[in-house]
Amino acid sequence: MSDFVELPSGREDAQSQVPALRQLAALGYKILTEEQAKNERRGSFSSVLLEKILGKWLRENNRVEFRGKEYPFSEGAIVGAIQELKKIEFEGLGRESETVYDLLVLGKAFEQSVQGVAKSHTLRYVDWQNPEKNVFHATYEFPVNRRSSEQKYRPDVVLFVNGIPFAVIECKADSEKVEQAISQHLRNQGEGGIPELFRFIQIALSVNRRDGRYGTAGTAKSFWANWQEQEISDLEISATINQALPPDTEDAIFSDSLYDCRRYSSQVLQSGKREVTGQDRLIQAMCRPDRLLELTKRFILFDAGVKKVARYQQYFTVKALIDRVKERGRDGRRTGGVIWHTQGSGKSLTMVMLANCLAQDPEIKNPRIVLVTDRVDLDDQLCNTFRHCDKNPVQAKTGEHLLQLVKDGEEVITTVIDKFE
Repeated sequence: MSDFVELPSGREDAQSQVPALRQLAALGYKILTEEQAKNERRGSFSSVLLEKILGKWLRENNRVEFRGKEYPFSEGAIVGAIQELKKIEFEGLGRESETVYDLLVLGKAFEQSVQGVAKSHTLRYVDWQNPEKNVFHATYEFPVNRRSSEQKYRPDVVLFVNGIPFAVIECKADSEKVEQAISQHLRNQGEGGIPELFRFIQIALSVNRRDGRYGTAGTAKSFWANWQEQEISDLEISATINQALPPDTEDAIFSDSLYDCRRYSSQVLQSGKREVTGQDRLIQAMCRPDRLLELTKRFILFDAGVKKVARYQQYFTVKALIDRVKERGRDGRRTGGVIWHTQGSGKSLTMVMLANCLAQDPEIKNPRIVLVTDRVDLDDQLCNTFRHCDKNPVQAKTGEHLLQLVKDGEEVITTVIDKFE
């Protein structure tokens, strides 16, 4: 085909950014143009919230329950909820991220008066139980004012849940290394960058077409990791990336700075199925709306103020453990199992994530966990890890104390194996 447009050499927008946006659109994200995103954030490059979208979602998805009836939250509560996200003080990225995370997961209580009765009611920012009730948007070249500077940084792709930034993707051309995208993330997170965006970010991706790594806000360069998917097949990914998009979505993707990539992208689709790439696998695994919410709610924790997200081994291990806990034999009893770890592979954090998932699973009533180690120093380490992650384990001092803790119904107990006689 003589008039076929060649792949633009060294163009990260054509090689990586556009395929990412097309895939996200097929996964259920509404693509916003730069101008639409600017309008949704009320024209401010300092605020990173899409305030109009957030306000609309809060009004439509929060109700005060009183004497068997539902009432809307006051406009003051809606405005107050948005302000809670905006007013967070500069305390360093770790502290700021933890404050935001608690608000997103727990919601915020506001006093509401219904029929003359004033009472506190929790207003939530995300519907964690019903992913389909949330709204998902993506935009590109998202300008944010740098802290104490008139200059702006422009992350390649930003994903929003109910108008709140949840994920950011830095895209690179085939000729560039993923590590360059990681360095760009770290620069953007710094004090002289745009930490106001990254305090909201749960998942950060660095990709080129062949490869990708992921982390979260504050992840050191050496800890950005690969993801090996075990549930989503290449066949499913292929169906996503080759899906035809509505004309208005195509127009949104190829407006503004990506306009001149449209002809090439259209010809790729018309020429036949596009092959699945490493970038496609990572985006499908981590940015699919239900997976993004699951990773955020159940597989992110703060260890001594450092935000951490599960590695794929921890994620799939914990899910397998939850399935095993729910299984019962004909006699009604559960079966056990063995998880093998190497030294330094994150055993303690896996246990914390398992505890989180057990506590949040509606099918598992009043879970109780006993953590048994064979060394006193390991017992102390494990206990400290849980405390850093806002869990409150109790250490058994003697065999009798262990029995008493079990009888008292303590939720998380740590013990050294010599307490068993």
